[in-house]
Amino acid sequence: MSALQPLPQDAWDAWTPDQLAKRLACFTGDWYVVGGWALDLWHGAQTRAHEDLEFAVLADHEQPCRQALKDLSFFTAHDGTLAYLPLSAPLPADIWQQWGADMNTGLWRVDMMVDRGTPDLWIYKRDPALTMPRTDAIRQTPCGIRYLAPHLALLFKAKYARDKDNTDFQTALPRLTRAETADLTLWLDRFHPQHPWITALQNR
Repeated sequence: MSALQPLPQDAWDAWTPDQLAKRLACFTGDWYVVGGWALDLWHGAQTRAHEDLEFAVLADHEQPCRQALKDLSFFTAHDGTLAYLPLSAPLPADIWQQWGADMNTGLWRVDMMVDRGTPDLWIYKRDPALTMPRTDAIRQTPCGIRYLAPHLALLFKAKYARDKDNTDFQTALPRLTRAETADLTLWLDRFHPQHPWITALQNR
């Protein structure tokens, strides 16, 4: 029997964070929204269109999370290749990302990231030397949806600085606290020296 084949990579009609939260209402593991939606949860309103929905789950909770979203078929995303991962299969050690497909509609719904920190410690996946208490890295909306702190979300976005990332940065900049501004400036100087956002942060 051949493996399930992935959908076209542009076949996205992502859920919103609210829709994902409803589907994970009975899931007891640790998950939180990342990417552009994390910033909009922080803003308290949607500031732009989102083509996907990225969320992270602790590695130990990844398989139960897939089980909770069993209406979706998950495909590992690695080096530009998507490969089906059956519910019964453990997560390969070199995989950090999976796309969830609604095969009945032919649409991608979620982009699930693997968080290999601990229940108490958040670890930056691009450099594990950067850590912080999970309580500082993850925040929560009044409705109970957890999301990555804004300055951390922007740190991830700085690597690519696409048009949407630059838009997200400019929208977030006036609302960052002094501490968040200082931390993001320090991280950018460390991981992305001479990044154009550094000047904007220093001129606040």
